[in-house]
Amino acid sequence: MRLALNAWFWDQPTVGSGQYLRHLAGHLPLAAPTYAYYLVGPADALPHPGPQAQGTTLTWHPASPLFGKERPRLRKLAFEQLVFPRACRALKADVAHVPHWGPPLFSPCPLVVTIHDLIPLLLPAYRSKWTMRWYVRLVGLAARRAAAVIAVSRATAQDVARHLHIPPERIRVIYEAAPPDCRPVADPAVLAIVRRKYALPDRFFLYIGGFDVRKNVATLLAAYAALPRTEAFPALVVAGRLPETDSPFMPDPRAQAARLGLADRVHFAGAIDEADKPALYSLAMALFYPSRYEGFGLPPLEAMACGCPVAASDATSLPEVVGEGGILVGPEDEGGWAEAMRRLADEAERKRWQERGLAQAARFSWLCAVQETVEVYARVAGRRL
Repeated sequence: MRLALNAWFWDQPTVGSGQYLRHLAGHLPLAAPTYAYYLVGPADALPHPGPQAQGTTLTWHPASPLFGKERPRLRKLAFEQLVFPRACRALKADVAHVPHWGPPLFSPCPLVVTIHDLIPLLLPAYRSKWTMRWYVRLVGLAARRAAAVIAVSRATAQDVARHLHIPPERIRVIYEAAPPDCRPVADPAVLAIVRRKYALPDRFFLYIGGFDVRKNVATLLAAYAALPRTEAFPALVVAGRLPETDSPFMPDPRAQAARLGLADRVHFAGAIDEADKPALYSLAMALFYPSRYEGFGLPPLEAMACGCPVAASDATSLPEVVGEGGILVGPEDEGGWAEAMRRLADEAERKRWQERGLAQAARFSWLCAVQETVEVYARVAGRRL
């Protein structure tokens, strides 16, 4: 079987869609080595060397985008709707897979689309521009025409069935997994390097992620402000690329920390290199993740895989990811978040949640995820594995 995979996000390995694409591509030759896989990506975004080194059945197929990088939205739209289907036809693909919510309206072969979340459809703040509203309608209609939809959680699958009106039998839930290098780091030298690099306190709680209003960092800061202000109590490290300006959609956590009198207790670490995340999680006393909406929620899973205790929101997909491996708190429950911090400041409590988190993280596997994905390919193509 010949599979064409939309590799638009290949050169964006720090975003969720890029990480998903790379893990998918890296494991496909292992899951079904007799298939031929073509990664269709913009010719001017091709990494050198290309991904051919990952396996002899995986080939990069560069396609010329219709627009330059100075017009990013139009460039992406044209690639999804015109360039990718044209490449599928040229490759005589048996199945096409778009691993993000951007499928073409017309495909020359059976189409599989992975939907990570429906944030632009369900949360009005994320589709304030008419162009985004138009795009959401287009890709929603295209998804309804797909032969199969992969949802990364049951919560997302329910959203897809309810809001895109796709029959549940055409939706397959396939969970993501933490990267293979997400495991506890014990090497003192590695830990010391990461601690110095980000000027980390000796004892700290961690938040890592974005800062749009959906991430709900404001509630976490308010809960932390209610806790004892003693030297023995852990500091709070807030990691991630900070907003350039303070706005209702993207509130600057530094401004709120200052208003709450937390300037000396909250450390803003900035963007974290992917390679440093396992050590960061291993250094942290616990991760707190208060997001109001997640299609999957990778940071809690990464933290658990690294032996970092987790407290996460009980909203949308996060209970599926965290399961019984972490503490679940209502996203708006400031008192609940403060109580979770008090609990995880205790060493015995942390040890218990560390063990439970490691066991929960072990349930997720990229190889299993890709094997299930290959089953979807075979089904829509009408073939046996």
